Amino acid sequence: MSSDQQRGGLVDKVIKIKRCAAVVKGGRRFSFAAMVVVGDGHGKVGWGYGKANEVPPSVEKAVKDASRSMIEIPIHDGTIPHTVKGHFGSADVILIPASPGTGIIAGAAVRAVCEAAGIRDVLSKSFGSTNPVNLVKAAMDGLQQLRPQQEIERLRGIQLGGVS
Repeated sequence: MSSDQQRGGLVDKVIKIKRCAAVVKGGRRFSFAAMVVVGDGHGKVGWGYGKANEVPPSVEKAVKDASRSMIEIPIHDGTIPHTVKGHFGSADVILIPASPGTGIIAGAAVRAVCEAAGIRDVLSKSFGSTNPVNLVKAAMDGLQQLRPQQEIERLRGIQLGGVS
């Protein structure tokens, strides 16, 4: 259940919409919770969660929450600079850089995060939980750990081989 829309230069993708029912005197009262990933397609991405009595307001709240929590990630030639492992709850996600033309090899939740961030080529594998909410959080955890080569060289005080 992933749809995407353009809002002010940002792309938002709905990951999951949950329906909750509260049984009251007159029957069931439904409420909805939406998880959304928002990105600018150029290295900024964030996720948000919103709850409301109807679907559209819950998506709006989630988009607002996601745009507040955006992080900057380094992208090198359309892929990530190095292999990284993200973890959240019982979900683990490994993101591996890929050569140009590979595309995004990932499940729906991780794919939405990578597309919103502007990553064009990446390989991924998820382990443990298949819950899309936990997979998105694990992927975001992995993306937060990414460092560009120049920063690693500066922190270690050495010159690394390879492409700069």
